[in-house]
Amino acid sequence: MQYQAPINDIKFMLFDVLGVEKLAEFEKYQDASPDIITAVIEEAGKLAAEVLQPVNRIGDEQGCSYDPRDHVVTTPEGFKAAYAQFVAGGWASLDAPVAFGGQGLPHTLKFIVDEMVCSTNLSLGMYAGLTHGAISALYAHGSESLKATYLANLVSGQWTGTMCLTEPQCGTDLGLIRTRATPRDDGSYSIEGTKIWITGGEHDLVDNIVHLVLAKLPGAPDSTKGISLFVVPKVLPDSGERNPVYCGGLEHKMGIKGSATCVMNFEQARGWMVGEPNDGMRAMFTMMNEARLMVGMQGLGVAEMAFQESLGFAQERLQGRALGGAKNPDGPADPIIVHPDVRRMLMHQKVLNEGMRALALFTGYQLDLSVAHPDAQVRQEGDDLVQLLTPVVKAFLTDEGFNNANVGLQVLGGAGFTTDWPLEQLVRDGRIPRIYEGTNGIQAMDLVGRKLGLKGGQLIARLFTTVSDFLADTPEAPHHAELAAALQRLQDATAWIASKGLADPEEAGAAASPYLRLTALTVIAYLWSRMASVAQRQLDEGVGNALLLQGKVVSASYYFEKLLPESVSLLADIKSGKQSVMALQENQWQV
Repeated sequence: MQYQAPINDIKFMLFDVLGVEKLAEFEKYQDASPDIITAVIEEAGKLAAEVLQPVNRIGDEQGCSYDPRDHVVTTPEGFKAAYAQFVAGGWASLDAPVAFGGQGLPHTLKFIVDEMVCSTNLSLGMYAGLTHGAISALYAHGSESLKATYLANLVSGQWTGTMCLTEPQCGTDLGLIRTRATPRDDGSYSIEGTKIWITGGEHDLVDNIVHLVLAKLPGAPDSTKGISLFVVPKVLPDSGERNPVYCGGLEHKMGIKGSATCVMNFEQARGWMVGEPNDGMRAMFTMMNEARLMVGMQGLGVAEMAFQESLGFAQERLQGRALGGAKNPDGPADPIIVHPDVRRMLMHQKVLNEGMRALALFTGYQLDLSVAHPDAQVRQEGDDLVQLLTPVVKAFLTDEGFNNANVGLQVLGGAGFTTDWPLEQLVRDGRIPRIYEGTNGIQAMDLVGRKLGLKGGQLIARLFTTVSDFLADTPEAPHHAELAAALQRLQDATAWIASKGLADPEEAGAAASPYLRLTALTVIAYLWSRMASVAQRQLDEGVGNALLLQGKVVSASYYFEKLLPESVSLLADIKSGKQSVMALQENQWQV
């Protein structure tokens, strides 16, 4: 089926719940009027459905091809033309800096476009996705010379960017990298080493690819404190000569086959340092944090497409009769959407998707406040929430994106297990976002090990205040008592980790993943209460889209009745401690 962008749901969240029209009051976003925002959303939906989706299956069937004779990678049929349309429409530059040709629109809009792109063609969307992170890293940490050399072409999409971190012997533990950077007399560096799993490391969509590479200088500390960041172009901008950085092969993957995932060999390639010596991780984290939010949107995109496909199937597939009596008496059977078990699966998808979208857009809005609001206190509060919620968005949305694709496949039954339907591709494509840009376990450890204690607990305290203020200001809000109880469980879990985790880091490690999930469920509960409150008020006033608003009220009830109760078991999991996790001895795993 053709993708239908969830425009009404997005607009409800943006304008009725978050009030993003206020962004146009800030100098940075003065062009982001409601009309402009609406136009961008609608056109993005058309691009996704009419340009990106038609080449998605081709990308999965053909994949990328590699020619070892000249190290060339060719993308699937139609990808180059689709990417050219993407660039020509200005989609690569949506929220990029105006000074380098970007449109400077709110980050929240970029989140929305990312979801639509990833719903319809996750593989193709990745080429532009990592480029955006490279832009941010260079803009924040690059010299004026590097910015002048690279940013305009990256912003326009004429060039693409990569993130080169992982090596055969190290992934998460980047202190183990072996790639070396040796100073040259002209101020550049000679980069030598091998990087693996490099998205878009080589392809035929553009003429130049700009690699951001982590490497160690001679004599640098043999840890993450000794890592520097370098920009290494495929083609040297000043001379047009080919830099000796080559693709050594493509990874053979279960999904995202239209995305070129490369082994990259740097053979004394010329590079230029970004930022200060041995400060590469700080610069790279600018790119990684953006990438983590983008990957969260990949999870949501997969979940939305899976829901649309399974809903369409359930409305048309005739099997059995409704338990309460025939709904299609003139036909041989009723559509399977009448069956409670199928409806449970569809409601699970719908309610989680809308909750995850609310979480993502809430985070995007806080990001926009953190960079544009004239009040320093508001900027700080927004930044606190973004830092806290970045690992939550990445992990929870990708976990549930994959889970919802699996649920969608189950709705289709045997049809879902065949390549005649898109669900099996969505399951395969949707599995990798839980792994790259830091596995979801790493995201949980980041939340518990870094974010909870940051600034003396200021980040989590900001979240508690946000929810508490809502509860205090709107005592009539739907599901007020359930939300208050959920907040108390999250506060209890936080106190337990603060107490036990400080004394024993393994206790914090064992609690990290359930704690991240508890955080996500609680924040989404807060947002569902807000959405239901707005929806009920508009229904009472007789304004708005009645069908959507009624659906919001029902969906909120489903969330609080069927999904939020998981928070009780998560708290029990956290408080049970590490004992059963860590107790087995080495000789007891297989007896």
